[in-house]
Amino acid sequence: MGAAPGPEGAGSLRKDSKVAVAKEQAVGAGRRQVTMKGLYFQQSSTNEEITFVFQERENLPATEDYYVKLQVKACALSQINTKLLAEMKMEKDFFPVGREVAGIVLDVGSKVSFFQPDDEVVGILPLDSEDPGLCEVVRVHEHYLVHKPEKVTWAEAAGTIRDGVQAYTALHYLSHLSPGKSVLIMDGASALGTIAIQLAHHRGARVISTACSLEDKQYLERLRPSLARVIDLSNGKAHVAESCLEETGGLGVDIVLDAGVRLYSKDDEPAVKLQPLPHKHDIITLLGVGGHWVTTEENLQVQHHFCTKRMSVTKKNACLLSWILQIAIAFSSREQRWLSLTMKFGICQTYNRENIFLRILKDVMEKLSAGVFRPQLDEPIPLYEAKVSMEVVQKNQGRKKQVVQF
Repeated sequence: MGAAPGPEGAGSLRKDSKVAVAKEQAVGAGRRQVTMKGLYFQQSSTNEEITFVFQERENLPATEDYYVKLQVKACALSQINTKLLAEMKMEKDFFPVGREVAGIVLDVGSKVSFFQPDDEVVGILPLDSEDPGLCEVVRVHEHYLVHKPEKVTWAEAAGTIRDGVQAYTALHYLSHLSPGKSVLIMDGASALGTIAIQLAHHRGARVISTACSLEDKQYLERLRPSLARVIDLSNGKAHVAESCLEETGGLGVDIVLDAGVRLYSKDDEPAVKLQPLPHKHDIITLLGVGGHWVTTEENLQVQHHFCTKRMSVTKKNACLLSWILQIAIAFSSREQRWLSLTMKFGICQTYNRENIFLRILKDVMEKLSAGVFRPQLDEPIPLYEAKVSMEVVQKNQGRKKQVVQF
C-alpha cells in the first residue's frame, strides 16, 4: 500500500487543481468574448417577404493573406435587392446584412500592405461576403477599404460611403459632369439626392431638383448654394419636362439622375406604383442634345423612334451588386467591374477599372472631410434596434440614412 500524501503533497494537488480550473475558465471566457451576434435575413418560400434575424456567429478564423480583421464601429443600413440576389444565384438560407462599415483594424494578413493594426478605416463589404456588417468583428479584403479621415465620425463615414460612391459614379464617370452643365436630380431630399446635389454644386453645375412633399420642398429651398429650381410634385400640378425646358430656355438638361420613372400611362400603371414620378417619355423630352440619363428603373426600355436625341442610358439597377442597382458595377470578391449600358447603336460596352473603386472611396472620404458632403443622417441606433430599423429601411419608409453605432 502506498503512503498517503502528506500535507505538502495535498496542498500541491489542490493548487494544481485550482490552476487547471482557472485555465479552463479563462479559455471559456475567451471563447465567450469572441462569440458575437450578427444580423441576417431569411426569405420566405414565396420570395415575397424577408425576415431579419440575429444569429450567433462562430469564432472567426485566423486572418490570412490579404484580409483584414475589423472591429466595426458603425454600419449603415440600406435596402436589400432580393430579386438581384436571385438572378445572380446568390441565395442562401441566411444572408448577411450590412455592407457599409467603418471601424478599427484589429489584425492583418501576411500579405496586407495598405493597413496595420489600430488604423481607422471605412469601406464596403462585397456582395458575396460571408460576414454581416452588422456584427462586432468582420473580415474584409484590403481592397475594399480606405483610411477614414481623423475629423470624420464613424457614423458619417459609414452613412456617406454608399451614397457618395453612387453620386460620384453617376455624375463623374457616367455623365461626365463639368462646370456650367445643367443637372436634374429627382427626389433631391433623399439621402442619395442630397449627396448628388452637393457634388454637382461642387463641380459648378446648375442643379434642378424635385420634391415629393412640402417638407422636402422646404428642405431643398434651404440648401446652400441655392438650387436653380425646385419642382414640387406633391400636388400633381407641376410638369417636370415643362419646368426643366422653361429653366433651360428650351435647350433641355444635360444630365438626369432619376429616382424611378413610370413606364406606362397612369391608367395602365399598377396601383402600387402610382407615385409622383415622371413618365419615361418626359425624361427623353427634357434631355438636351448629348444628354445623359442615369436611371433606377431596371425594366426600362426605350424604343428607337423616341430617341431623336443622342443620349446614353445607364442602368443604375444593374450591378454594384445589390446596393447600387443604380449605377452598374459588377462587384464581388473576385472582380470589380464597371458596367455602362450605352444606347448607341444598341452596343453594350463594358469598362474594366481595377483601381477606380478605391479611388472613388478615397475621394468620397476627402470630400466628406472637407465639408463638401453633408449627409442626411438619422440619430445613430444601437445594434439591438437594427432588426426593427432594417424592416423600415427595406420598406423604403425612411428618408434619412440610418446608421447602427457600436
